[in-house]
Amino acid sequence: MIEKVEKLPGNVRGALWLLAAGIFLSAMGVFIKMAAQELHPFQIAFFRAFMGLCIVAPFALRHGFGTVRTARPSLHLVRGLIGGVVMLCMFYAVANLPLADVTALSFTKPLFLIPLAVIFLGEKVKMRRTIATAVGFIGVIIMLRPAGETDPIAFVALFAAALIAGITIMMKILSRLDSPTTLVFWSSIILSLCTLGPALWFWKTPSVEVLLVMLALALCGTIGQTMLIRGYAAGEAMAVTPFDYARLIYSGLFGYLIFAEIPDAWTIVGALVIVGSTIYIARREAMVKPGSSRPTATFDGPAGTGTTSVHAESR
Repeated sequence: MIEKVEKLPGNVRGALWLLAAGIFLSAMGVFIKMAAQELHPFQIAFFRAFMGLCIVAPFALRHGFGTVRTARPSLHLVRGLIGGVVMLCMFYAVANLPLADVTALSFTKPLFLIPLAVIFLGEKVKMRRTIATAVGFIGVIIMLRPAGETDPIAFVALFAAALIAGITIMMKILSRLDSPTTLVFWSSIILSLCTLGPALWFWKTPSVEVLLVMLALALCGTIGQTMLIRGYAAGEAMAVTPFDYARLIYSGLFGYLIFAEIPDAWTIVGALVIVGSTIYIARREAMVKPGSSRPTATFDGPAGTGTTSVHAESR
């Protein structure tokens, strides 16, 4: 079976990997909400970060500490601190909002990334992408229910998406100096330390059942991220990226079947506008940077939050 899959065209394999990754990454939200029935989301975030470190450390250090030495420890620290805030915000949002809402808001990252790239990387953005970005933010406004009450926690998820865009900018800088292994290793350590304090403040000894749920959360995060990386590595970024939005469907189904969450019209329309604008932005990126679209797979968000994605850079 695996041999047959490997013989498929790269874009088909990439699409299949992303569709499968979406199931596991969406399932993370389910396990977060289940664990949040007993534990505070900040404590769940710590367990996820620490379990991620336990998974990453043996691979990163198998050839000694010298392989993860960094030339920019201060920038790693800032990136890790921001990543800790993102993880806490996203876990809090997932625990208190419908899964489909949080997933849709997490896809606003490219909308924040464009203005940050202009400010910090000096990139030039033409009118079409500027308009697409503006349309995307209109989708955000629609999701936030202009004619009704807005849950303030939605702004927490939106704030996290903006911070993830900032982390992506730092990743582009750090990736010029350090290897992906170094980036993930230091991120995992700092995330664990950042989330430890808030977790201790709300600490409650978890039951065996919740520990198993959090183990499932960690496994889903690891498997989902691995599939995401393989998907972008197998296919062209522009061809496979739209399949990542299947997470919106998975999250909506999981939310409905498990938690009886029903997305309203504002959420559906706003999510469609956000997805449409970000797909258009990705298409413009592919046109501006023609050539091999083999991606450089890097973690541009905190490992295992469900918002972690792979930055596919067309070269």
